[in-house]
Amino acid sequence: MKTEEINIRDPFIYVEDGVYYLYGTRAKTCWGPADGFDVYWGTDLENWEGPHEIFHNDGSFWADRNYWAPELHKYRGKYYIFASFKNETECRGTQILISDNPKGPFVPHSDGPVTPRDWECLDGTFYVSKDGTPYMVFCHEWVQIVDGTICAIPLTEDLKAAAGEPRVLFHASEAVGWTKGRENYRFPGKATYVTDGPFLHRCENGELLLLWSGFGEDGYAEAIARSDNGDITGNWTQDETPLFEKDGGHGMIFQTPDGQLYLTLHSPNKTPEERPKFYPLIERGGQLVRLP
Repeated sequence: MKTEEINIRDPFIYVEDGVYYLYGTRAKTCWGPADGFDVYWGTDLENWEGPHEIFHNDGSFWADRNYWAPELHKYRGKYYIFASFKNETECRGTQILISDNPKGPFVPHSDGPVTPRDWECLDGTFYVSKDGTPYMVFCHEWVQIVDGTICAIPLTEDLKAAAGEPRVLFHASEAVGWTKGRENYRFPGKATYVTDGPFLHRCENGELLLLWSGFGEDGYAEAIARSDNGDITGNWTQDETPLFEKDGGHGMIFQTPDGQLYLTLHSPNKTPEERPKFYPLIERGGQLVRLP
């Protein structure tokens, strides 16, 4: 398959031994009933093998809809998928799956969602702090709290459960330079602010960036927040200008085998037109510059 033929949201790239592994939300089933995740793989970011199913609900899994944003992270020799799920009677949450291979099969690792069970949450990502503590960074959704947040929660060493309480890193509305509140029938008379797709990136100068998505004047956008102490425990400030401003988001950064940084995100933000996009990046003193 060619990249333009792959209809996914929330693309995530994992690179190992010269191979790119591409994961994402099945766009055709993202808003309703769903039952699995796929992987594509290739060596040039244009030609892909797949899709190959890496996780499937055989009827015993708790969630039956909104299978969203699978991310693959390697930790202590195992491969973990962080992904969000929901059913009709339970809050959406991020659960952790495990495999011995980036092509799966993956099976449940955590006992249900690691995010708080009474919170509507999504888009968990993985981060290991300077002192070695594993964290999940995730979104507490605007659908429950109006002004969406990005939060961090410590994990147990085996990544099976939370090891503490979540901490709010920032609210979507703090990005005053570009974010835009939107009217929604859920909260008449209130402006709602979206947080989506957090991803951590360590710059060459040691600065810690947090990529996330929300909505601005030109629709879905990819933004950057910065920690003042270079770790998850810091205070976060927002860049005034998004990294990607018009109708694209839920991004992450990866590095090619020859050292080139890339941003990937989905664009446009409209089903079923979403496609993974790849943009080379230049990093200068903690600043990211997106190339055409």
